[in-house]
Amino acid sequence: MRSLAYLATVDIAKVPGLGGQSGATLRKGGIKTVADLLLLVPRKYLDRSRIEPIALAPVGEEITLAVRVVSSGTRRPRRNLSIVEARLTDGTASFKAVWFNQPYRQRQLEVGAEIAVSGKLERFRGNLQMTNPAVDPLDSSSEALTTGRVVPIHPQMGKVKAGHIRRWIHDAMEIAGEIAEVVPADILDRQGVLGRNEAFQRIHFPPTPEDASQARRRLVFDEFFRLELALALQKRQQMAEARGTAHRIDGDLVGRFISGLPYELTASQRKVLTEINADLASGHPMHRLLQGEVGSGKTVVAVATLLVAVQGGWQGAVMAPTEVLAEQHFLAIRTLLETAGLSPVEEGVGARLGMGNLFVGDGPQVRLAVLTSSQARANYDPAATRGEIIEAIRTGKIDIVIGTHALIQEGVDFDRLAVAVIDEQHRFGVGQRVLLKEKATESDPDLLIMTATPIPRTLSMTLYGDLDVSIIDEMPPGRSPVKTIALGWTSQQRAWDLVAQEVKEGRQAFVVCPLVEDSPRIEVTSATSEFERLQEVLGGLRLGLIHGQLLSREKESVMTAFRAGEIDVLVSTTVIEVGIDVPNATVMVIEDADRFGLSQLHQLRGRVGRGSHGGTCMLIADPTTEEGETRLSAMVATTDGFRLAEEDLRLRGQGTVFGARQSGMADLRLADLLADFDQLVAARTEAFALVGRDGDLSGHPELREEIRVFLGERVEWLFRS
Repeated sequence: MRSLAYLATVDIAKVPGLGGQSGATLRKGGIKTVADLLLLVPRKYLDRSRIEPIALAPVGEEITLAVRVVSSGTRRPRRNLSIVEARLTDGTASFKAVWFNQPYRQRQLEVGAEIAVSGKLERFRGNLQMTNPAVDPLDSSSEALTTGRVVPIHPQMGKVKAGHIRRWIHDAMEIAGEIAEVVPADILDRQGVLGRNEAFQRIHFPPTPEDASQARRRLVFDEFFRLELALALQKRQQMAEARGTAHRIDGDLVGRFISGLPYELTASQRKVLTEINADLASGHPMHRLLQGEVGSGKTVVAVATLLVAVQGGWQGAVMAPTEVLAEQHFLAIRTLLETAGLSPVEEGVGARLGMGNLFVGDGPQVRLAVLTSSQARANYDPAATRGEIIEAIRTGKIDIVIGTHALIQEGVDFDRLAVAVIDEQHRFGVGQRVLLKEKATESDPDLLIMTATPIPRTLSMTLYGDLDVSIIDEMPPGRSPVKTIALGWTSQQRAWDLVAQEVKEGRQAFVVCPLVEDSPRIEVTSATSEFERLQEVLGGLRLGLIHGQLLSREKESVMTAFRAGEIDVLVSTTVIEVGIDVPNATVMVIEDADRFGLSQLHQLRGRVGRGSHGGTCMLIADPTTEEGETRLSAMVATTDGFRLAEEDLRLRGQGTVFGARQSGMADLRLADLLADFDQLVAARTEAFALVGRDGDLSGHPELREEIRVFLGERVEWLFRS
């Protein structure tokens, strides 16, 4: 009896026929071990025990037929049109299959080849015909694997045919023998799933399609269970090794801040602050993900969190992914503090040399600084040099510092860092998060990770499954949803008329393009060419241009002018996607909108309508794909970011989900985060309960080894002694 972890160390060269070129082809596709081969599960099944003969097949319905190629050929009646035709039979009757502009089909249609075709059988000029059917090769070195049974259709890899893969998997299972069970029996009983060995037998060679479904359910559970165990272990280890700070949450500074705001916090903001305060007071370092729509008030929550540290004599930090966003946060936080009466007057050198918090009147003043690779300034002394600000951070004379990756560079040290806010976590790797934590010397800082990109519950339980999650699901009073309109290019003038009208009424607009400059290979608009064209289209308006290739000081100069109302229309790439807050902007025009993902479109839409006037988002595109049409329709239909995030996941798939967090965890091979959500919930419940009983899985060594092998060397630290 062998474990799956052991089989993950057995090279595929051990399988007959995979020692040469075929084996090399599989390796290129990521199939390197016997375990990899066993986890290459069929993408569908063909039930040859129930297939009807052609002579009895219904016309006009979706069907699958097992046939043999009698003849085939390709003709080209005109330029840009190829037609592949084949005569197919099963011995009872025959029909013609036709494929338009699919010349590669000819390679699948060798005379005598056995294939399965799926599509609608119809009558054309009195004869049976199938147009553009899907094709699955049935060739195999053994009729026993394809005749009179449920036939697995495995993925084809390169020039390696699915039938050969079927044979190699059959041989690999013989090498594997009986596969050992590592999941505790009581968990299997509660979940009502098959044993592992039986599941592998049935997933590849099921007696019935129902058997394949049961087998998949077990193997999907295994995938989720491994992942959630790793997350549970990580969370436990964070708690066990952490040196936390038990903050006072009833201090005067936070109360002054909240009471000084010119508006009431929403019920959702208050609920989230209660959750955060419980973390801060606990003595265990906080690891919390804060989700909230654009404009929902995450910044106010973040500032209140940072002030808990400041009122106790500690420092806070905010790390943003770009200099533009870091500067935006600096200005936004300074404005909030000024509004609440907590920002110091500029007292020059005296303030710079002062110790502790400055006091003006009867209230404490909070000292901010922004630190990026190209700039540095403090709210209490705009003339302070970069070196002076770094020294002030080191000596504790800065209370809250906002910056980019510059915060984690060598030479930037904190006096008493206790709370760190990371904005748009998906832009940072785990390693950068760890480096920021290491800037704290006395204890591990409390981490609040913010995102305005809605994360479906499925992803928050996988990508961020080691974090506690808070959601601000209520918008402040007075904010109305942005109206979204989709236009074809022939109707674009409607967008420019709206822009001109809004500017005439004293407002501003964004125009976003996919590219910085024109490309001879891609026929989409670029920001630079559109900036020139719109000078004429929007004659008389003041236009600005910003994109990622500008120097930091150039980008900041443009954004400063736009915020100040010196620019009417800002033409941009997606550099303004996150964090840009210009309340006077009411129109967002997105050109070639079908080229953007749903999350990007939603973020861009959130840049407008942030003030007292409503916003409009104009999506200009002539989609060439069904997916592009679907994205635009979804944007018009809803402003609910979580619904759009689910749709985005459905459209894009989950192939690179875990890479986004740089966690080292392998992509899911079988499981579908949306379709298998119930399995995910069940696996998470069982995994966290098991780690609660057996904290380091020392009582389940085979399970420990499987997690280590399948989730990669980056989880090795979970098992260090």
